[in-house]
Amino acid sequence: MKKFLSSQVSTIVYSFRCTLIVLPIAIAIGSTVALFLWLLSWAIHYRFAHPWLLYLLPLAGVAIHFLYKLYGKSAERGNNLIIDEIHEPGAGVPKRMAPLILVTTVITHLFGGSAGREGTAVQIGGSIANFFVGLFKLNDTDKQMLLTAGIAAGFGAVFGTPLTGAIFALEVITIGRINYNALLPCLIAGFVGDATVALWGIHHTAYHIDVVKTSAEYYNHHLPTDLLLLIKVIFASALFGLASYLFANTTHAVKAFSLKLIKIDWLIPVCGGLIIIGLTFLIGKPDYLSLGVEPEHPGAVTIVSAFQHGGADFFSWLWKLIYTAITLGTGFKGGEVTPLFYVGATLGNTLAEILNAPVSLFAALGFIAVFAGATNTPLACTLMGIELFGGEHAMLFAITCFTAYFFSGDSGIYTAQRKGDAKIGDGYWNKLFDKYKG
Repeated sequence: MKKFLSSQVSTIVYSFRCTLIVLPIAIAIGSTVALFLWLLSWAIHYRFAHPWLLYLLPLAGVAIHFLYKLYGKSAERGNNLIIDEIHEPGAGVPKRMAPLILVTTVITHLFGGSAGREGTAVQIGGSIANFFVGLFKLNDTDKQMLLTAGIAAGFGAVFGTPLTGAIFALEVITIGRINYNALLPCLIAGFVGDATVALWGIHHTAYHIDVVKTSAEYYNHHLPTDLLLLIKVIFASALFGLASYLFANTTHAVKAFSLKLIKIDWLIPVCGGLIIIGLTFLIGKPDYLSLGVEPEHPGAVTIVSAFQHGGADFFSWLWKLIYTAITLGTGFKGGEVTPLFYVGATLGNTLAEILNAPVSLFAALGFIAVFAGATNTPLACTLMGIELFGGEHAMLFAITCFTAYFFSGDSGIYTAQRKGDAKIGDGYWNKLFDKYKG
């Protein structure tokens, strides 16, 4: 009994200490993310009103390159630096990371680069959390915990998904394993970061799934989904996983090819910007520039339009993938997640038309599944589906995210992720190979 009471007191003390430390950090992160979202919205709408800004994208790339060359140093590694620092605390996360990534992401979007916002929010979270670690003179264990909480606050605040932010922060560190030691501070950080953004008056995009008949009875047993629909969902989920694999590897390949082919480093973003301009002329519309959430013109393909019949072209997902791989692979800044939402939602729209399936449901499934495969975070993405679209289709969200995760290969967009337990496919084939090899 004495031991039990002692453990309860320790839990209360730990919870109280976590709350006191995490609260100011999450408020600071939420406030900075709110400023970022406001500036990002301004930049996107300003470019909508001044489409000629796209022609200055190569010059914007040069400016971003030299900003990082002069002031960035280790901050250039972005999210991967934060993940590495959580695994092995060492040099720290530079204070300049937050303002640098905020400014350069806004520049990228102002001139039409195809990028997201998650990477910016996560880097803001990590940089601010690391600043408070030094301010409070905390040890390495606390540092790991607060950097993880910083990811949760940034992610939860930028998308309005606090629970997803908390689980994403725990799940993204190591593929196949979750360390729950930081769960409480991550939950606090995610919810406080999101609440702070809301208090600043920043609103997130609302998505809607139309009513879908997803229940049936087989052999007198009620099942929460139609069997034929389930087969279609699993088939589509495998393709979502392959799209995740293609996205991650295309982005890495563009970066590696650019560094190998172009010896003058500041010319890399120039070439990337020129290619984006050329592709936009070739396609004849600007739908794949910037974030892809709000329409630049009536009838534009966006994430929101993908939830409707005819709301995406057959290859919209592929064009967005190419645009984003070129943008990020040639040195422009931003995140990958919103483009992943776009790729997934538009691919879901296309597959729904082919498979005669509910369009809004498949757009939602693609939205979360391509993200799950590219980041190796199927649990967080399942929760994201519930937070964004409601819990009615929770079982389908889980099936889709985990199927995409298994089909996405053993890598992802974050090269610093450590490998914990092998995915089912990897473990099976490795054991089979070892058996016959022996």
